[in-house]
Order: sequence, then structure tokens, then C-alpha cells
Amino acid sequence: MTTQISGDLVDLDPKRWRALIVIAIASLMVVLDAAIMNIALPQAQQALHISTANRQWVVTSYTLVFGGFLLLGGRIGDYAGRKKAFIIGLVGFALASALGGFAQDQSMLLAARALQGVFGALLAPAALSLISVTFVNSEERAKAFGVYGAISGVGAAIGLIAGGLLTQFLNWRWCLFVNIPMALLAVGLAVPNVHESKIEGKTKYDVPGAILSTLGFVSLVYGFTQAAQPGHSWGSTSTLVYLIGGGLLLIAFVIVELNVKQPLLPMSVLLNRVRAGSFIAQFFVAIGMFPMFLFMTFYFQQIHGWSPIHAGVSFLPFSLGVITSATVASKLLPKIGPRPIATVGPIVGALGMFWLSTLKPDSSYLTHVLPSLVMMSLGLGLAFVTVTATSLFNVPFHQSGVASALQNQTGQIGGSLGTALLNTIAVSTTAAYVIAHPWHGATLPAGMQPPDALVHGYSMAFRAGAISLFLAGVIYFLFVNVDREHLAQHDDVAAPGEAAHLG
Repeated sequence: MTTQISGDLVDLDPKRWRALIVIAIASLMVVLDAAIMNIALPQAQQALHISTANRQWVVTSYTLVFGGFLLLGGRIGDYAGRKKAFIIGLVGFALASALGGFAQDQSMLLAARALQGVFGALLAPAALSLISVTFVNSEERAKAFGVYGAISGVGAAIGLIAGGLLTQFLNWRWCLFVNIPMALLAVGLAVPNVHESKIEGKTKYDVPGAILSTLGFVSLVYGFTQAAQPGHSWGSTSTLVYLIGGGLLLIAFVIVELNVKQPLLPMSVLLNRVRAGSFIAQFFVAIGMFPMFLFMTFYFQQIHGWSPIHAGVSFLPFSLGVITSATVASKLLPKIGPRPIATVGPIVGALGMFWLSTLKPDSSYLTHVLPSLVMMSLGLGLAFVTVTATSLFNVPFHQSGVASALQNQTGQIGGSLGTALLNTIAVSTTAAYVIAHPWHGATLPAGMQPPDALVHGYSMAFRAGAISLFLAGVIYFLFVNVDREHLAQHDDVAAPGEAAHLG
């Protein structure tokens, strides 16, 4: 079968739909992994004796490394071979998951999560690129990206429910072991069904840039964590050393990117006002949204005493709300343009988050938690679709891969920093509440803070999250001044030389 592109007839890959199944399995695994460990975290924290201040590292050690190496992983796949990068990423992800499942202490678990991030950063951009080069017909490509987008949309919901089932009926370790059969199945199907593709020519890999940016963000997260440790504060020497050190490392990253011949992040991608505003808005959305899952998981399981599966299902309305409003946003976008949608969306999400910040230990799920979660999800679904569209506005074709990876990276890094920062706010305000309001209730388990103090800490973190979401809406309104007529359209033409190098 052939299709016509730019006047040329191009043979369609007869195995392209089977290849899409492979890519879908791998993509689902990566999306699941971020959500599934949230539900398992209370049990993992108890089993491995992870402190409250350090628990966020189970999430951020994965998302930081994943986000920090995404651009490098995409570049490696483009030039070394996307199928090769895809398979290596799958095998490495499975091995790292096995290491985490067998973890005997927090260091082993955190190292495994970081390794998952490394291989995920190789796997995820290769999967996205493989869709682009496998589906050269614009109509079929739209369907393929629709499948990919649907997986991203429902993956978090599946992960939360799967995490609850695995944790409750097996144990938290199976939230990592489950990746192994998924990865092996994808490898077995990829070998005969996915064709190799790569960009011809040589490139230099900007490894120093990837290391500097990742270490910079890790240092910032470690500084946030130090501020929550007993005997430390925001003004303590160790906290300031890590925060200042992280800032200096990121400045060094920018200097390197401005001076190397083939930078990991060409600064020209950020110079466009619309794109810059979109990336910044997404960064603040991620700061506000990601930590919510962490705190509500502990609220459901520790304060209300719910089972892991009950906690996982309780998040389902949030995922359904995001899917619903994202569908509405995709229809509104070509009619009214991005600015009103992505301005209103985060602000509505901020109002939902602020409502959630009025939680009490005995708050009702149906009358308090559920409506605030739904309100947040409806607002954020509007933001996700619109910000994604404008983050690629007028990007040159040869930089479209970098811009796409940066869009993903912005969310991962924002979520990592937000989780660390808001966890520190929760821990420090909980400790201050305990001092100001001594507990006179029943004797608590060893190491357990009073429920009212814990919920107060969560509430303060939610208020900070609401501020971040509100800022996202304001930033989008101020920066992103593009109208519906000028939104860049996706190029349906395969990259020069791509179709010819499908092997």
C-alpha cells in the first residue's frame, strides 16, 4: 500500500499498526510508573524506614532524572537508532524495576528509581519519534497520536487503581515488578514489528549539559529537603549551600548551551514569547498539581485509614474530569483560540486546590474532597491541551523534536521541584503545629504525628499549590498572545530523509 506525500508515493509499513501496539504498551508502562508508586508509597516508607522529609525522593528521584535526560535521550535515539534506543530503554527499565522491587533499604530503592528515569528518558522520546516516522500518512498519524494521547490521559488513572490492587493484594514491591512482564512483552513484539529509523550523519552528544542540568535540579530538591530536616531551616547553612549550588549549576548549564556547537537545548527554542510563556505556565501547573497526589494518598490511607485500592479508586474522578475537559478544550481551541482557555483553566484549578486546602481530618469525601478534585481536574484538563499546542508554536522543523522533549521535560522538572518544595512546607508546618497545639488524644503509633497536625501541613501545601496554579494562568495570559488563526499547524510531511531510512 502506498500514500502520496508532497507529490511522492511512499510505501506504507505493513506492520505499522502492530508497531503501534508495541509503542502503546511501552508508553503505558512509563506513564503507569509515575502514578503507581504514589499509592504504594505509604507501605514502602514504612517497610524501608524512610523519613517523612525523604519520602518525596521515591517520586522525585525518578522524575528528576527522567526529565533531566529526556533531551539527551531523544538525541541519542535520533542518531543511534530509535528502535535500538527503544529496546535498550525497555530492557534497562525492566532491570531497574527488578532492582527496586528487591530493594532492602531506601538507598537501593532510590537508586533503582533514578535508573528507571535514565532508561525512561531513552525510551519515551524514541517511542514518540517512532510514531512520527512509522505513520507517514497524515490521517493515520493523527489516529496513532490519538492512541498515544489517550494512553497519557488514562494511564495515570490505571496506575492509581493498579497500584492499589497490587499493594493491597500482594505488596508494594509488585508496583515495580509489574514493569518486568510489560517490558519483556514489548521487547518480544518490537523485534519483528518495529523498523529501525535514524537521522543520517554524525552528532556530538551534549553529555555535560545533561549532567549539569540534572545535578542542578537535584541540588535544588536536596536543598528543599534539607529545610525540612530536624534542626535545619530555610536559612541553615546546608540548605543554602544546596540551593545556591543548584542555582550555580543551572547557570553553568546555560553557559555551556550558549557555547557548544550542538547544544542539548538550543536557546532559540526559548526566545519565542509564546513558547516561553507556555513552558513557564506548564512549569507552574506541574508544581501545583503533582504533589497533590502524594498528600492525598497519605490523607486517604493514614488519616481515613482507607485501603490502597480504596485510595486509588478515589482519584478516578480526577482522571475522568481531566479527560472530559481536555476533550472540550480540543474542540474549543480552533474556535476561540488558546489564551482564554489556558488562562481560565489553571485559575479554576487553583480555586479547586484552595477548596481542598480547607480539609479537616474528618472531612467528607463526597461533599468536600470529590467536588474539589473534580473542579481541579476540569480546570487542568483545559490547560494541558492548550499549553501543549502553544509550546510548539512556530518552532522550526529541525527543532521540533527538541521542543517536544522540552515540553515533556518542563512538566517532569516542575513536578519534581513542586513535590520537594510542597513536601517541605507540609513537614515544617506540621512540626510547628505540633508545638503550638499539643496532642491530647489517644496514644499514637511511634513516629506518627497527630492527624490534625498532618492535615494542617497538607492544607498549607495545597495553598502553596493553589498559588502556583493561579500564577500559571496569569503568566499564560500575559505572555501567550497568539490567536486561533496563527496557531502553527503540525507538519504532515515526513522529515527529509526519514522515510528513506526506514529499515
